[in-house]
Amino acid sequence: MSATRTGKVGVLLGGKSAEREVSLKSGTMVLNALRSAGVDAHPFDPARRGIDEMVDERFERVFIALHGRFGEDGTLQGILEWLGIPYTGSGVLGSALAMDKIRAKLLWQASGTPTPPYERLEAGADLRGVAERLGLPLMVKPVSEGSSIGMSKVRGADALEEAFTLAVNYDREVIAEKFIDGIELTAGILGDRPLPLIMLETPREFYDYQAKYVSDDTRYIVPCGLPASEEHSIQALCLKAFHALGCRGWGRVDLMLDRGGKPYLLEVNTVPGMTDHSLVPMAARAVGLSYEDLCIKILEGARVDVAGGTRVA
Repeated sequence: MSATRTGKVGVLLGGKSAEREVSLKSGTMVLNALRSAGVDAHPFDPARRGIDEMVDERFERVFIALHGRFGEDGTLQGILEWLGIPYTGSGVLGSALAMDKIRAKLLWQASGTPTPPYERLEAGADLRGVAERLGLPLMVKPVSEGSSIGMSKVRGADALEEAFTLAVNYDREVIAEKFIDGIELTAGILGDRPLPLIMLETPREFYDYQAKYVSDDTRYIVPCGLPASEEHSIQALCLKAFHALGCRGWGRVDLMLDRGGKPYLLEVNTVPGMTDHSLVPMAARAVGLSYEDLCIKILEGARVDVAGGTRVA
């Protein structure tokens, strides 16, 4: 598709989630890349402008660069479906399921996809009992947040209460997940194609917000160093996990490889970061796809489901 045939494009950025600042960075980079490629692209921040203004803009398609709630969780996708504006990434169902770590795990378990053991945490719960059942260390996470916001690695049962208090500050639902000791990997998805795996190494306790967006000592290893047959097998598993949640278009699947080489799926990001520290652009570069070309490829996949079929701008 020629950039001149994309029509007027809205780049949705910012928003009102805890990931607003990351979204502003992602969206600004996407906006500049699309404009450099000749696309008639315009920024639109839903936290600052209403849906009526989006209608007035008469966007012919939308590039979603919103992270977290009200952008990545299916709510905005539902609005765009109702308005009939083709948009990038997963639809309403896939976005909602991927955002909810518990529901995603339930679907993966039903489809035989490996994911770490977990329990839902509630106020007043027997946290020591949770630690005994799952084993330490644990990862404590808000169920519906991204960018590692509100997440803690817990090495002792005494620290669970503090980790729960932090997580519940971001989400009423909190999950404790068994920590998988091993190699952290991520797989970008573009269309129906898994991109090369990236191995992540950080001197921090885990790949947290600081390691993702601030630190310069995080190592991103691509090619990941695994044997080709093993990498292909893991890529296929990631694509299966992506499709099991009804996701489409593009995204990123995060996983751990334990010391015995068994993979465990952690989560799917339906609107991954697009900053200068982000992983999908890095994986795309490994197959010769520039940042501009990646943005155009994602934009080409913009669609909206309508009665009787699917419409592309």
